[in-house]
Amino acid sequence: MRSLAVVVGGILLLGGAALLVVADQERAAGVAAVKAEIARIEQVLAESQAENLELAERLTALRSHIAEQDAELNDTTGFLP
Repeated sequence: MRSLAVVVGGILLLGGAALLVVADQERAAGVAAVKAEIARIEQVLAESQAENLELAERLTALRSHIAEQDAELNDTTGFLP
């Protein structure tokens, strides 16, 4: 009876150790997946920021052009070119 308890206990111990190893591998895989997703999102964010910078430059140029045209339209003296 004692040997049966030792065998069952050993089997349970090995099963628990195997379960811990599998759980740790799953956790490591999950962490790696999250890190990959973070890297992808950071890349998308960097691209978006670059695009926003380009659009801001275009917007500034367009606003300057609109201001020049507005000044020409508001020139009632005719001195502006």
